[in-house]
Amino acid sequence: MSEQLRDLHAEALYRALREGYTLTPLTKRWPAISIEDAYHISRRILERRVADGQAIVGKKIGVTSRVVQQMLGVHQPDFGFLTQDMWFANGEVISLRDNRLIQPRAEGEIAFKLKRDLIGPDVTEQDVLEATECVMACFEIVDSRIQNWNIRIQDTVADNASCGVFVLGTEQVDPRPLDLPNLHMRVFKNGTLISEGLGSAVQGNPLTAVAWLANTLGSFGIPFKAGEIILSGSLVPLEPAHAGDRFELTIDGLGSAQVSFCA
Repeated sequence: MSEQLRDLHAEALYRALREGYTLTPLTKRWPAISIEDAYHISRRILERRVADGQAIVGKKIGVTSRVVQQMLGVHQPDFGFLTQDMWFANGEVISLRDNRLIQPRAEGEIAFKLKRDLIGPDVTEQDVLEATECVMACFEIVDSRIQNWNIRIQDTVADNASCGVFVLGTEQVDPRPLDLPNLHMRVFKNGTLISEGLGSAVQGNPLTAVAWLANTLGSFGIPFKAGEIILSGSLVPLEPAHAGDRFELTIDGLGSAQVSFCA
């Protein structure tokens, strides 16, 4: 894909993000698009957002579950960037209209807060553990600027790994005493239990997922930075969110997170 075409697709996705509408999948409009093209498009969008005054506050790993990987025909996760405007307080009511959320879905995750820089290659799970200040319960509200979530891996990569917004729980827990793969998550929607999952749902161990992300970003020359939030991937299936919905999740030993939605 030429630089001109990358710029064209980046501009289209940026406008869809800022104005809250969807596009025909990139993989249909330009079937030859590669994953490398998609990452270049994503970086161009990020540059626009930073130029708008948004600070980068972290990174996220996506496409961690086998079911989603099979759906997209890939065998590895992808990544995106978190900016300040995506971060909401625990228990906050999020306006779908004001935040231009189009077709949001809630997923429960374990978030890591870093206390020192970390850059790949050769980052291990132990390196991640030593670089982590605390872990927290987290809702990521993914969203897609692609019509009807009709995505392949190139579509979601270009669209910043289908990032929407995220909410962190208030409890900040030292991860060292925790058995992260066996932490048990329960997710409730409007008071009803809708899903459960274990930390092992993300590549067997959230530490493994975060190490993969550090090493993958390292190959692009991108470090993890002290103070950043790293979202390690969903432990449960994605659940559509609509105005009036209230979600809560609990993680044994890690606390809870809550988020609600209005029009």
